[in-house]
Amino acid sequence: MSTTPVIEVERLNVRYGDFHAVKDLSFEVRRGELYALLGTNGAGKTSTLETIEGHRTPTSGSVRVFGHQPGDRRLVRPRMGVMLQESGFSPDLTVRESVRLIGTLTRRTDDVDRVLDVVDLTSKAGRKVSQLSGGEKRRLDFATAVYGTPELIFLDEPTTGLDVQSRDHLWTTVDRLRENGATIVLTTHYLEEAQERADRIGLMHEGTFHREGTVSELTRTLPAVIRFSLPPTVPALPLQATRDGDGKVVIETFGLQKDLHILLSWAQDNAVELRDLEAGPTRLDNVFRAISG
Repeated sequence: MSTTPVIEVERLNVRYGDFHAVKDLSFEVRRGELYALLGTNGAGKTSTLETIEGHRTPTSGSVRVFGHQPGDRRLVRPRMGVMLQESGFSPDLTVRESVRLIGTLTRRTDDVDRVLDVVDLTSKAGRKVSQLSGGEKRRLDFATAVYGTPELIFLDEPTTGLDVQSRDHLWTTVDRLRENGATIVLTTHYLEEAQERADRIGLMHEGTFHREGTVSELTRTLPAVIRFSLPPTVPALPLQATRDGDGKVVIETFGLQKDLHILLSWAQDNAVELRDLEAGPTRLDNVFRAISG
């Protein structure tokens, strides 16, 4: 397997007049990984993705996909699948006609019935796009990405509008594609999806990376949290604590195991019940809030 990155971005800048949307951004996406590109509103991730996908020309810097310029559609486009937030299929086309159109546009080959089965739209094959529900249209959007089993797949808010069963089905399909060697670039507002599935995450803010790394690397930058309720009268706590909006005691710590042991020993020695006790590392959404804050 080649060790050359699938995507290489070096000192990318994107400007719209006086507005500097992307600033000297550099990163790479390795073959076979699921890379989540996340960002606060206006962070520049859409401009970054549009440049990588070949829809936008950078102001300066370089972007290479499979070692080629993204604008070289003859070499790059057949190997790349893109699921946009809304693909904009003609409402008068049937689902089958729409999926067949994907192959024509992307120059990838596939069996239409196979793709309909993958996106769970076999029973809707003869129905017009205008007659589909929001979730069914989203699954049709997913077909644009998986048609022809491309090597690189962009998923832009892939589970928006999907029910739990459809969401699980989509991720099962993504897992299968990854097992076959596909590289996935994900953007999502569902941070729990990125936390659970991404190999690495780039967090953008004001046009550049605020942080990049694995979920563990990102969450270690903030303290773990111990949270519980106490009876009205108790001895002084052995650790520094605050109260949250619900009146619960909150202890933030970079030494979770040690401080949790201290707290539990204190509770046992003083016969204090720690009600609704929760303890664990910080979550990705806390890292995101720290950036936007």
